[in-house]
Amino acid sequence: MPSASSPSGTLFAIKRYALHDGPDLRVTVFLKGCPLSCLWCHNPEGIEAAPVMVHLPEKCVGCGECLKTCPQGALRPGLTGVDRDNETCTTCGVCAETCPALAHEAVGKTWAVSEVMAEIEKEIPFFSGTGGGVTFSGGEPLAQPDFLEAMLMACGQQHLHRAVDTSGFASAATISRIARHTDLFLFDLKHMDPDAHRRATGVSNAPILSNLRLLAESGARIGLRLPLIPGINDDAENIRRTGLLAASLPGIQSIDVLPYHAAAKGKYAKLGMPYPGDAIPAADPDSLDRAMEILRHCGLAVRIGG
Repeated sequence: MPSASSPSGTLFAIKRYALHDGPDLRVTVFLKGCPLSCLWCHNPEGIEAAPVMVHLPEKCVGCGECLKTCPQGALRPGLTGVDRDNETCTTCGVCAETCPALAHEAVGKTWAVSEVMAEIEKEIPFFSGTGGGVTFSGGEPLAQPDFLEAMLMACGQQHLHRAVDTSGFASAATISRIARHTDLFLFDLKHMDPDAHRRATGVSNAPILSNLRLLAESGARIGLRLPLIPGINDDAENIRRTGLLAASLPGIQSIDVLPYHAAAKGKYAKLGMPYPGDAIPAADPDSLDRAMEILRHCGLAVRIGG
């Protein structure tokens, strides 16, 4: 359990053998909580900061064990097996522990730094000496700055490569503080127009652009990425403005384009959340080719994915 002297953090996953979250083989640690509400979010389980319990009706066998053991009496019989009163539920996890069919699942858990490091250390033999390391993702890892900083420092003591996968939405003080312990920022640049950015993500892009410049001018290593979302940010003007900004920043010579996909739709259903990207059309290969060509004309090396 977390100690009083060390910050604790809320995670929703630790992914081993990750190949697309930074250079070489990685362990990716996913922190819960995100101030953005992107229409195409592919990790909806990371949006809410607090842990939540979900019921998986397709697994429920109707045995009623969870109804008997819930300390808060938050569960009742429902049309799909069990209904949960989220106002009463304290996410204690007793239902998940007692359900013989694994029809209850905790999404998120509080971890101590030492507990996460114990999981990371198991994987060091697999990426030691390869250039791999640990990536902190989310959610938005900058939303838990004390825990993130403590984790980065602990990884640094083990001489592990450290990456932070971020939207860049944080205070300048927070990003400067985190940069001192970060070897690589994987930085998503979602839209250049402030109004369009707010419509698509729920927040202003002003601090994001400011923090991107701050990092670039401080000499931080940045892997810039453009999630390419049909009908939202794939127009030629936005691509051109993105490319010109990237090319103007010191140290940035390339950009990764991340084509949109709706693979996370099932996650929303599992969490009982409506999928906000239903109106987003399927990715268009011609649009991807056009975006890459515009970015190349801005003087950038361009890759798909990354």
